[in-house]
Amino acid sequence: MLLCSQEEARIFLQEIGVDQGAYPYLIPKAVYRCVKLKEIPAKAANIIKQEMLSKGGEAAVKREALSSEGVTDVLLMGTLKHYRLLLPKLRVQPFGLKQVADEIENILQALEPGKRKIKLANGKTLHLNNRTLIMGILNVTPDSFFDGGRYCDHERAVKRALEMVEQGADIIDVGGASSRPGSVIIEEEEEMKRVLPVVEMLVREGMIVSVDTFRAGVARACLEAGAHIINDIGRLQLDPGLLQVLVERRSPVVLMHNRMQFNQGKPYEDLISDIISELRESIAEAENAGVSPEGIIIDPGIGFGKSPAENRVIIKRLWEFKSLGKPVLLGASRKSFIGETLGLGVEDRLEGSLAVAVMGIMNGADIVRVHDVKETKRAALMTDAVMWENG
Repeated sequence: MLLCSQEEARIFLQEIGVDQGAYPYLIPKAVYRCVKLKEIPAKAANIIKQEMLSKGGEAAVKREALSSEGVTDVLLMGTLKHYRLLLPKLRVQPFGLKQVADEIENILQALEPGKRKIKLANGKTLHLNNRTLIMGILNVTPDSFFDGGRYCDHERAVKRALEMVEQGADIIDVGGASSRPGSVIIEEEEEMKRVLPVVEMLVREGMIVSVDTFRAGVARACLEAGAHIINDIGRLQLDPGLLQVLVERRSPVVLMHNRMQFNQGKPYEDLISDIISELRESIAEAENAGVSPEGIIIDPGIGFGKSPAENRVIIKRLWEFKSLGKPVLLGASRKSFIGETLGLGVEDRLEGSLAVAVMGIMNGADIVRVHDVKETKRAALMTDAVMWENG
């Protein structure tokens, strides 16, 4: 049996009938965590290892680190009790170990589920309370890889948005510039002409509206028109003016990892760690500029500069992104890695998309961005019901 949280451990103890006075002692022993630390100086790594072993946990470093030269990754393995004993010891050690202890504590806290909310621009709020949010994709483009050309007409776009809300969408994500592989992103004026009228109409319908743009000008106009979230495929790197707009308009933002529009072809040394590191840089940039820490959502960027195998690894290890302490958005709907895995064209990728959505939810996704709202909503409801069932 694997207990994934302290709340799960508490429930099992309650079912057994354990005296509640024993809970504080037993719960930390019931939850096991592996924490990987990157590029720790060997001298510091050896202290971490010695302290963790002395507390009854385990720690692995590379063999060469035993000479106290160079740097090494460290894999810590232990229960929450082991970490609680370890962290005070690290905080009184040299070599920057106090900061390392703080980072470990933040990771452990981030892995515990809890009720959260995201305060949106223009007076709306999203609640993340043991259910997955559905973000419906509304591409008002002629060239998006799946639904390009279907909703270029503004009235048709609004009709589709209303349909998605009726099917269970919590957020409508409006995009006016295709970022599919091989596409040439249109000029800002054309993007504005496509997106802004639709945003205005959806806001009047009372929907929660996200705008899929990296451009400061488009973001500003849409937020002034009542939009609630900016979904940035460039994690603040494609338009240096976007960050100031987010701060001024008090807008939350989705920061998506991307090695297609920039850093194209840059190899990954460690896929998950590299993505987390780059997202962490953007989180720090946003928070230092004044974006609310509660207004940041992260997206590992399925398909944006990753091979099919790498995309599958991200889905499998999605839980690791929870260490950043932010809600996780997964956008994998009908993407090419599903088609390459199954040998299917884009029109036949519904079942594969649903499978990925379910696995993503089970591995920590808070929001799934999808084309097929009705089917995904049902799959998400069923997955959520199983995951949160304690009967």
